[in-house]
Amino acid sequence: MKIVHGHVYTEEAGFVQKNVNIQGNLIAGEEADNTPDEDVIDAEGCYVIPGLTDIHFHGCAGYDFCDDSVEAMKAIAAYQASVGVTTMIPATMTLPEEELVKICRTAADYARIRQMQQHLAMFCGINLEGPFVSREKLGAQNPAYLQLPDQELFEKLQQESNGLIRMVDIAPELQGAMEFIQKNAGEVVISLAHTAADYETAKAAFEAGATHVTHLFNAMNPFVHREPGVIGAAADAGAYAELICDGVHIHPAAVRGILKMLGEDRIIFISDSMMATGLADGDYHLGGQPVKVVGRKAFLKDGTIAGSVTNLMECMRRAVLEMQIPLETAVKCAAVNPAKHMGLYEKCGSITPGKVANLVILDKESLEIRQVILNGNAL
Repeated sequence: MKIVHGHVYTEEAGFVQKNVNIQGNLIAGEEADNTPDEDVIDAEGCYVIPGLTDIHFHGCAGYDFCDDSVEAMKAIAAYQASVGVTTMIPATMTLPEEELVKICRTAADYARIRQMQQHLAMFCGINLEGPFVSREKLGAQNPAYLQLPDQELFEKLQQESNGLIRMVDIAPELQGAMEFIQKNAGEVVISLAHTAADYETAKAAFEAGATHVTHLFNAMNPFVHREPGVIGAAADAGAYAELICDGVHIHPAAVRGILKMLGEDRIIFISDSMMATGLADGDYHLGGQPVKVVGRKAFLKDGTIAGSVTNLMECMRRAVLEMQIPLETAVKCAAVNPAKHMGLYEKCGSITPGKVANLVILDKESLEIRQVILNGNAL
């Protein structure tokens, strides 16, 4: 396959008009330009970007990762692929231990059969969001199943998932949190999340090995000039931080400001989407709790925001069209940075020869999807 006449995203020079050659399921070099009998896609008037990587979402299309179902994971992966999210690391919720065990087992089962499902987004691991979070900053997590950081439980879940857990979310102020971070930082990404930690505690957590912050600004203390909290500590530590650019979770000025403060190489766009994403308003659930969806907003009975109903591609589009974020920056935050930080960059995250041919062709004016290329095949 060859994609011609498009403006192709490159990390070195932004968008450059050039061909993209694909052989099998991989991106090929320029020497493949003269390959005969190939499919040609004309991307005139379009951008060509790497497929996006969502490292924090819960569900979509009526399904939840915590449904403990291979069929649910297939449906989630199919939806994600259809909206240009070609790599996914779904997140758990704060649930009973036995449910977390089942979810991890199902994920391992799905990973074994995923290799034969070339039309589905690549499943590359699990984000363990909960149960090691703070009661003070619950968000939509269920307080009934909170636990202190537990090494034995983590190792059990990692074993049941066949090593799929790539990130663990933790409130660093909890008893045993620092020891947990020190012990596991070399195995998984440790993210500060759902936390009431002050600057000093967060700084100590980063020094212990944490490198990431979950949905920055949300479920944590605000950045205040005398109490900079997790946000200030993340800026000082050079940590990566997630942003939900759905137009609900964060004001556009805050998005623009934090990009200047932390730098575009350290921001990762996420969707934090829940099962209602892609569906109509109505009643749904998240982490065993009822959720009402009205327009762009999903919320619990008490009004607490309960994830988003916006997929990552739409979040990226909104960041550009409504928040005045340059497209080059938005692509870096939604495709490049998550792949790099999660150890996936050798196979995805850029349009580079030798990487998996996961690409999205976008209309230049609207940024709507014209074509998704997944594993070298046009969807």
